[in-house]
Amino acid sequence: MTDAKFLLPESAIPTHWYNVVADFPAPPEPPRGPDGKILAPDALSAIFPPALIEQEMSAQRWLPIPDAVRDIYRLWRPAPLYRAHRLEQALGTPARLYYKYEGVSPAGSHKPNTAVPQAWYNAQAGVRRLTTETGAGQWGSSLAMAGQMLGVEVRVYMVRVSYDQKPHRRSMMRTWGAEVIASPSPHTAAGRAMLQQDPDSPGSLGMAISEAVEEAAGRADTNYALGSVLNHVMLHQTVIGLEAKQQMALAGDYPDVVIAPCGGGSNFAGLAFPFVADKAAGRQVRLLAVEPASCPTLTRGAYAYDYGDTAGLTPIMRMYTLGHDFVPPGIHAGGLRYHGSAPLVAQLRHAGIVEARAVPQLATFEAGVLFARSEGIIPAPESNHAIRAAIDEALEAKQAGEPRVILFNLSGHGHFDMASYDRYFAGELRDYDYPETAIADALKRLPTVG
Repeated sequence: MTDAKFLLPESAIPTHWYNVVADFPAPPEPPRGPDGKILAPDALSAIFPPALIEQEMSAQRWLPIPDAVRDIYRLWRPAPLYRAHRLEQALGTPARLYYKYEGVSPAGSHKPNTAVPQAWYNAQAGVRRLTTETGAGQWGSSLAMAGQMLGVEVRVYMVRVSYDQKPHRRSMMRTWGAEVIASPSPHTAAGRAMLQQDPDSPGSLGMAISEAVEEAAGRADTNYALGSVLNHVMLHQTVIGLEAKQQMALAGDYPDVVIAPCGGGSNFAGLAFPFVADKAAGRQVRLLAVEPASCPTLTRGAYAYDYGDTAGLTPIMRMYTLGHDFVPPGIHAGGLRYHGSAPLVAQLRHAGIVEARAVPQLATFEAGVLFARSEGIIPAPESNHAIRAAIDEALEAKQAGEPRVILFNLSGHGHFDMASYDRYFAGELRDYDYPETAIADALKRLPTVG
């Protein structure tokens, strides 16, 4: 039996973030304003500090991580890499399964990797108040923690269905000093309009983003922080993959396939983007993004310019989208309920560098339970999507009678998701296959560009 875990010393925490744009086959598609014209960087200055705008527009391969950020990273980084021996045995597969475990952060997920630098850059710019959105609550918890550490006040608009499903995530945010509001809310014009249209709206990440952006743009003392989608968020998360590459070397292995869940894209980008550099250099490695069948952005959406929010307050970005007014079913992987995708992930998917797969809800919980009973860790519902795909890859290797090295991102623990597991065991969860007619209808309202 080889080692079960591969650990790095704190000195091995990356000193730089990796910018995947440097290895793109073509320049990234630029964000645009409501008029369809390319957006100038200073157009973002109403809600972002200068340093994050520079990172958003950068094509430089390596960007330094401030020492103050690395010092906070030391609370949980480097995160461990595990060889899933017991899961391999349960599956009877010749595949070798590895997972990078991001649930060791204080907030229990990968989200603090960007929450800390975003709060730090805002604090350095003199900003003392941030608004944001959150779906399942991992991002809101992470920004609340980072804001408390760095003296920045945080208000979180939480998607209503998750606000109701995950009360203990709300408790975490409040413990770290954040204010939490169910979205859509009466606090903003966008929220009031949505409630007027549907008083019982379950909400969506697009709606919550609209509310947070509206408030930040309307207050001189407030900036906005986004937990996914934007380039600088993808950049910050690459510490995951950079560490994983070092740890795979310690294990004397290299993945045939790298797998991570994908909603907005930061989870997937964090693990997979550093391997894009290897792929660009000629290394054979597959990069697989896994999404819910009920929110099939990368697999059934249109590659088009669209707003990142419901009300149309954000820049227009080229991405895979189900339409900015898409309202997803109330699945329990709240962090993956988003109508669009990170432009960088979308462009790599469009170029064929990244693969995408959609999986149904019940199959993901089945995979999560098998993982918990094999490896001991109860995964978040979002992480179950990667586990499902990893198990499927391992079973394919078993059927083919060939070894296969599989690396996946266990992006968070499920300690605050036990009500979801209870519903699964009670047979109360069901699969949602988003109707093609609903997608087609939503895509009719895409903004016109060019």
